[in-house]
Amino acid sequence: MVQFNLLPDVKLAFIKARRTKYLVLMAASLAAGISLTIMIMLLLAVNVFQKSHLSRVDKDIKKHTSDLQKIPDLTKILTIQNQLKSIPALNSKKPVTSRLFGYLGQVVPAEMSITGYEVNFAEHTMQFTGAADTLDRVNVFADTLKFTTFSTQNDTKLSKNAFSNVVLTSFARTATNTTYSISVSYDETIFNGEQLVTMTVPPNKTTTRSQTDQPSVSPFKETDSTNPTAP
Repeated sequence: MVQFNLLPDVKLAFIKARRTKYLVLMAASLAAGISLTIMIMLLLAVNVFQKSHLSRVDKDIKKHTSDLQKIPDLTKILTIQNQLKSIPALNSKKPVTSRLFGYLGQVVPAEMSITGYEVNFAEHTMQFTGAADTLDRVNVFADTLKFTTFSTQNDTKLSKNAFSNVVLTSFARTATNTTYSISVSYDETIFNGEQLVTMTVPPNKTTTRSQTDQPSVSPFKETDSTNPTAP
């Protein structure tokens, strides 16, 4: 069976264009409907649901605020709590004063005594007074302080001077001994509780108590003077 299409080309193009128009209109209508639905949902969320939620939150805040205000001495309680939280940090920063005795055992030469010492942990200074058999021994003590270094567990290769500004402030010589007074500044790290410190005495100083055959001999000597001593 043979069929003949007697419609002209213009008519065919018109029908095809009309079909395309309907498809475009349907797609546009669908997109407009979806956009309108989304806009309505957003308006409801902002103007209805969000306002309702904020209202409930405001009521909860006012209620809990009222409950807190009814607690007696609330300000004092909060102040104490804040102070308690700061105690661990402050405790870790306080100087470890017990290290001082170990340091003195390393740097004080033999046949020397310390009759008094002052430590100012705020200004990082020390003041030693004592006696020795000779003035040379006092000079050895001062030189040992000048060249003593330390390192920490965080940086074992880097050595720093433990003491600085070593000054023999006064001395007096008698026929039997020499009294002295030495002031120094120290690096605050050597008393830092957060650091494990290793003190290194100069290798050419072989007369300190930690290197003699009598390590149990104390460098401290009782005296009747009123020199203050560290706690």
